[in-house]
This record gives sequence, C-alpha cells and structure tokens, in this order.
Amino acid sequence: MKLSIVEKIGFGAGDMAINVVIIAMQLLLAYFYTDIYGLRAADVGVLLVVVRMIDAIIDPAMGMLTDKVSTRWGRYRPWLLWFALPFGFAVYLMFITPDMTYTLKLAWAYFTYILMTLVYTAITIPYISLIGVITNDPDERLSANGYRFVMTKIAAFLVTIVVPMLAVWLGQGNKALGYQLSMGLMGAMGAVLFIFCFLTTRERSEPELPSMSIKQQFATLLRNDQWLILGVVIMLLMCGYVIRGSVAAYYAKYYLGGGDSLISPFLTAGVVASILAMIATTWVTKFWDKIKMFRYTQLMTFALSAAMYFCVGQQNIVLAFIFYFLINFFCDMQMPVFWSSIAEVVDYGEKKNGLRVSGLAFGGILFFQKFGMGIAGGVLGFLLSHFGYQADVQQSASSLAGIALMMTIIPAAFHLATGLLMKKYFINNQYYRDIQTELAQRQA
Repeated sequence: MKLSIVEKIGFGAGDMAINVVIIAMQLLLAYFYTDIYGLRAADVGVLLVVVRMIDAIIDPAMGMLTDKVSTRWGRYRPWLLWFALPFGFAVYLMFITPDMTYTLKLAWAYFTYILMTLVYTAITIPYISLIGVITNDPDERLSANGYRFVMTKIAAFLVTIVVPMLAVWLGQGNKALGYQLSMGLMGAMGAVLFIFCFLTTRERSEPELPSMSIKQQFATLLRNDQWLILGVVIMLLMCGYVIRGSVAAYYAKYYLGGGDSLISPFLTAGVVASILAMIATTWVTKFWDKIKMFRYTQLMTFALSAAMYFCVGQQNIVLAFIFYFLINFFCDMQMPVFWSSIAEVVDYGEKKNGLRVSGLAFGGILFFQKFGMGIAGGVLGFLLSHFGYQADVQQSASSLAGIALMMTIIPAAFHLATGLLMKKYFINNQYYRDIQTELAQRQA
C-alpha cells in the first residue's frame, strides 16, 4: 500500500514529538542534572539506571495492553490522542527545579522522571507499532521511516540549538528557569505533533490478536531468533549512542575548552550529520542491501570513534567537529532500517513458529532499548564520579581523560559489537517478500 507524502510527514511528526524527550534525555539531561540542577554525578547515574529499569519492565506490559484495545480509530492511533496533553505536561514538570533540600531535590527528580517515563511509554509503543498497520510494503515502510527520522533529527536540532538559546533568553541569567520554560515549549509542541500524527495517519489493517497466554507469548517470542538479535542490537546501539551523546556537552565545554558557548554548536554538528544520514540511507538502500549497509556503517563508526581518541587533542576544536560529524553520520544510517525491521521480524516469527506475537514484540524491543539506555546512563554517572568530575569548575587531568574515553573508545566498543552481531541477521527485502508470499499462501 502506497502512502501519501502527507501521511509520511504525519507519521514522522509522532517521532518528532517523541524525540523532543529522547534527545533531551540523551544529550542534555545528565548535563542539566549535574551543572544546572546541582545533583551529584553518582546520584545522577543511579537515577538514570533505576528509572530506566522501571521503564524497561513497563514496556512489554504496554505492548500487551495495546493488543487488547480496539476502537473505531484503530488499535494504535487513539493512544496518540489520549496521551498528547499528558506528554507535554510531563516534559514541563521534568525540567522544573524547585529550591529545596538536596534530598527533596533528588526525590523530585525521581518523581518527575518516572512520571515522564510512564507517559512516554504509553504513547511510544503504540506509535512504533503503527508502522505495521499503515502499510505492508517494506519499501514504503522504509520510506516512511526515512521521513520519520529526518523529522526526528529536526527535533534534535530544536533541542540542541533552540533550547539552549531560549534558556538564555527566557531565563535572563537564571539558567534553571530558562530550561524549564524552553522545555515547556518543547513539550507543548510535542503534544501538537502527536495530535497531527493522529489526524493524518490511518490504520489499514488490523493485526491478528494473540490467542495465547502471556507465558505462551513470551515463549514464542524467545524462539524468534531474528527478534532476539534486533533486541540485543538496539541495546548495544543505545549504550554507545547515549554514552557518547550524553558526554558530548561535557566534551565540548571542558575537554575542548569551549565553555557553555561551544555546547550548542558541537551538538548541532552531530544533529546535522544525522539528518543527512537519514536522507542518504533512503538513497543508498536503493542500490545496496540494507542489512549490509547496517553492518558496515556500524563498523565504520567504531573505526572513526577509535581514531578520534588518538587524533583529537585538547582544544583541537576543528578536528573534533569533523570527527563528531562523521561518527554521527555513519552511526545513524542504520535507524530507518532498524525500526522498519521490527514489523518484519514479527512476520518472520509467524512464518517460523506458526504463531503471531505483535504487541509484545514491539514492547520487548523498547525493553531492550530502555535497558541499554539505563546501562549507558549508569555508566556515564558512575564514570564521571570515578574520574573526579566536578560541575562547572576547571577539570582535573583524570576527569578530562575520562571524558575523552567516554566520547570515543567506550562507545566504539558497543558499535563494534553491533556490527559483528548483525552478521547473524538475514531478513533483507528479498527474504521478507518471500515471507509475505508464504504467509499469504497459508491464509489462502
């Protein structure tokens, strides 16, 4: 089924809204908690781990819940409407910085982050499941995901450029108030984008509901070897991506010596590279097997990350920008391929096992994603503390060395593991068409 450009843009608007939060969590939240809100790095590490573990447990449950709800608007779209306004409000609350004792400030951070996580899960899982029911054409899914990830990177652009600028302008010297107001505006924009996504997309098929118990669904899903590979892959990707992305602000401010003024341009270089990567992927996959592209771009990310450690010295700003741009370009070329592949492994599982598990499959992928983000957040906080990081002061040699490692060598290891693991994933476009043909024959 061919999708109109308007529907592809509408579909992308949903992920643009989601990434207002996810980019803030990956690129700004750790920095916000340590340098603006005043939390200790070790406490931030524990916070990120605990909340992500709670989130990871909730994801599969939400996936199963979406299988049980059906409305005249479809199975997945209504959630975008129901949770649009709570989503925007939760974003605003997460960046409020009440003037309280340290213990109460930490408790507030836990409360607002957990609330944001619950709302985020309730709207994200139905959204990522939507691609499986608006079209069954793998090329159209890939194209729609291309639009989706371009709009994702526009959200990243807004968070990394507009939010810091708005924070200065709106805060008038009060950075905490500035971030609260600017992220509140981002939350409001996210709510509008979700409503737009709801209005412009349409569910054209209704996935078969599982007649199995939860235990049977889990057992069936665990026999889907390609789904398990995707799960481990997204976990590894998020470990590498979040560690590098979260420490980038520290790297620009302290290691490169650019102060607060260099953070926004440096993060923007990565965002621009990611936008170009989304465009390039749509073109490259017309001529090159998408799974091979996935694998080799991750190996290239590993090589560039390792080279950055050895080639970029302190205050070598131009070379650092070049490497950061290239790393983000090659790293993010996999995104449209990965997220369009989830619906395909669901069909693969039905072909292999004779049973279909959809909602839990999508929720389970988010479990792996959040688990990886939790690991990465914990590693970031604990390593910053281990290397002696102190907020908003001149860093020690140990702290600077640790920031450099977290920017390069540590995430490089995760991308190498991803590239090697993808050798075992084999569902390319031709293989998936064969799956569709066999499933159609069974139904006939």
